[in-house]
Amino acid sequence: MQDRLAFLIGSPRSGSTLLARMLGAHSAIHAPAEPHLITPLAHLGYPERVEKAPYDPVITEQALRELIGALPRGEEDYLAALRAATDALYQGLLAGSGKPMLLDKTPAYALVLDFLVRLYPKARYVVLTRHPLAVWSSYVESFFDGDHEVAHAHNPLLERYVPAIARFLRERPVPYVHVRYEELVGDPARELERICQHLGVPFEPGMVRYGESAEGAATTARGLGDPLGVGSQTRPTTGSLAKWAKEMAAEPAKLAQGRRLIERLTDQDLEAWGYPRAETERQLDAVVPAPARRGGRGWNRYRLERALLVRLRRNIHHNAFGRLVKRVRLACDVLLR
Repeated sequence: MQDRLAFLIGSPRSGSTLLARMLGAHSAIHAPAEPHLITPLAHLGYPERVEKAPYDPVITEQALRELIGALPRGEEDYLAALRAATDALYQGLLAGSGKPMLLDKTPAYALVLDFLVRLYPKARYVVLTRHPLAVWSSYVESFFDGDHEVAHAHNPLLERYVPAIARFLRERPVPYVHVRYEELVGDPARELERICQHLGVPFEPGMVRYGESAEGAATTARGLGDPLGVGSQTRPTTGSLAKWAKEMAAEPAKLAQGRRLIERLTDQDLEAWGYPRAETERQLDAVVPAPARRGGRGWNRYRLERALLVRLRRNIHHNAFGRLVKRVRLACDVLLR
């Protein structure tokens, strides 16, 4: 299965849905909804990760190490058994597609890359990065209805994903092709040619116009990623490149938070990510605070769900019906992912 498998590595809101849909428009690449196959294995089925699992980590880690030690080829046999399970599921996803290659685009894999490359060292890897403040601003607006404080309390996204992906880029444990979102939307044909060369498939011009092809349209179902932005387009655009600066200009507190987030990232990580500190700070300095211009955003079921989820997260500790609120919150989380 490794020869037919590609992983798209990127943080949430990095443009991975857009790239997955363009790649899914290729006649040889199947890009289904995010399967989230690897993260459960990494956290629940491997010794170095079980301390985060919801069972006794000490006993489980000891038992797994003894089990691995008793196998004829040790860790190699254990990884082969885990790989057999995911291989069977990946093959099932491919079976009905009629395509030879499967693309797994699951952002959470960026947090278990050490395990992923041990499990699939011969798969193809595509790494996508985007301006870190664009990632953060998009995350806040899309998932938390603009509430940057609740967003950070729930998930310090940049502090988690930037170091993890930057280390992967620096250490290069497996071959990969690195793509920056800004270059992808600026010259999609050129960047897609680079990616196709790495994947071993010929470039197809129709990939750029992913929304016009039958293959690309088939990947626009809700569940693959962002249902609001890329699903309404038929090809990549540069319209969102300056959006983060406009949103931060409208909210001084959010701009101040953006500065703090960049300060917490190391020079080494920002350089590997592709956005050096000096350049990023110059861009922040160029942001001029302006009066907020809220409104104009259309409402639909998706936005209503997000707004409800944010309100629940903000008030959960002050609600007398805490248990019920937690259940509703869990249901919203499941629906929105």
